[in-house]
Amino acid sequence: MRIAIAGASGRMGRMLIEAVTQSTDLKLTAALDIAGAPMLGQDATAFLGKLSGVLITDQLSALKQADCLIDFTRPEGSLEHLKACVTHGVNMVIGTTGFDDAGKAAISEAAKSVGIVFAPNMSVGVNATLKLLDMAARILNSGYDVEVFEAHHHHKVDAPSGTALKMGEVVADAWGKKLDDIAAWTRHGHTGARKPGEIGFSVVRGGDIVGDHTVYFCGVGERIEITHRSSSRAGYAEGSLRAARYLEGKKSGLFNMQTVLGL
Repeated sequence: MRIAIAGASGRMGRMLIEAVTQSTDLKLTAALDIAGAPMLGQDATAFLGKLSGVLITDQLSALKQADCLIDFTRPEGSLEHLKACVTHGVNMVIGTTGFDDAGKAAISEAAKSVGIVFAPNMSVGVNATLKLLDMAARILNSGYDVEVFEAHHHHKVDAPSGTALKMGEVVADAWGKKLDDIAAWTRHGHTGARKPGEIGFSVVRGGDIVGDHTVYFCGVGERIEITHRSSSRAGYAEGSLRAARYLEGKKSGLFNMQTVLGL
């Protein structure tokens, strides 16, 4: 498969480029970055000490050389890339978070024309964790207070993280509820006693934390914690490649990582 990478100069972009070049069945054929990026015009794999012949560009027409684009950028950039993928018939793996309802609707509409895997977290381990959370929430469906904790590096611009939101949604769905109806997003001042059935969220931003997530089920006399910690972005990259492979041969459709992994 011919793979394009968005945000090629960034930390995640470089991790993806490295993962693609190390694979035996994928080939890097396009590397995108924003206009004015300092790495434009340079070889996409120069940071690895070798040359690929693929130059980093801000021209979306480069997508004509790819079968699938992997995108971990910002919502506004991903939506522009999405339009170009539809134009050129290129499938897309979207790991970007922070989309509003209009952005999510645009992704759903585009999936009528190209194959898309859209997930708040591409890590295989995180998606296994989501499955465990669903099981736990169905068992611990009364008498337990739920709190979703997440921590990320100080560069992250959205909060709570897309993964934390998905974890909350999994628990709410297992309880037959909508997350927006039972979420407690902030606490400040005299809040009063906690309401039964709430799902609380706690957020840390600091340093170079790649991504920590814990869901607490707090009962009387016991506490169950389900945790996933990322020590590098390699897990996100490998999951993204699995998602790209899943899309091979698909002409349309919107999928998530639970589907990709058969969960």
